[in-house]
Amino acid sequence: MPLARRIGAAVVALLCVTSSPAQGLPTVAAAADLKFALTEIAEHFRRETGRAVKLTFGSSGTFKTQIENGAPFELFLSADENYVLQLADKGLVRDRGTLYAVGRIVLFAPHGSPLKVDGELKGLKTALAEGQIRRFAIANPEHAPYGRAARAALQHAGLWAGIEKTLVLGENAAQAAQFAASGSSQGGIIPLSLSKAPEVARLGRFALIPAEWHAIEPLRQRMVLTAKAGETAAIFYRYLQQPAAREVFVRYGFVLPEEATK
Repeated sequence: MPLARRIGAAVVALLCVTSSPAQGLPTVAAAADLKFALTEIAEHFRRETGRAVKLTFGSSGTFKTQIENGAPFELFLSADENYVLQLADKGLVRDRGTLYAVGRIVLFAPHGSPLKVDGELKGLKTALAEGQIRRFAIANPEHAPYGRAARAALQHAGLWAGIEKTLVLGENAAQAAQFAASGSSQGGIIPLSLSKAPEVARLGRFALIPAEWHAIEPLRQRMVLTAKAGETAAIFYRYLQQPAAREVFVRYGFVLPEEATK
């Protein structure tokens, strides 16, 4: 198998957005940018408490719609707090939840790409002007908060009109990262949390994009127990607010809520 295909297959496996079937366990619907961080936290939780949860990763907008339609999720971790607040207004969750993190985005280019990465997207502007960008990955802005943040950053840099025709849209942030890192595109704008995972970081280079560049689409991430939540889901919800879990979030590049306001 050619190297590019082997790398692509490895990325697909790493960023698979659904967990293995786990009958009888409370199901957690989590934004795709949490793939690595939340998987690690859930394993710590299992070891420390003897309890387990089933993690399902995807786009926050899709999960919000599924909860509205009666999906049996017990805990929802959204990459856009507005989805949680909208569910609260409809009485589908226990309360208005809690802000657990603020996300960041990066410009990512796989090894071998002509794209030079920098936080102010100057290299992307040059590569576009020289016709070197044929495919560029972001999450779908229609239902993925990280896609909307990527679009806002590209608009801020004056690149949206020029790059729009090259876009490859992931159904969620993890699929966008798959497209950006696998070598099937020249790069993309993806979550910092996925880029910092060693399994993805080794596949390319990335640079942090200023948060103010997507201030109109802030990645304020809120979680909430749904009306279907049981005891284990409630314990896990509290566990996610404890220092051990918060340390994992920080390690993957998330900003804690109290730090984001400074």
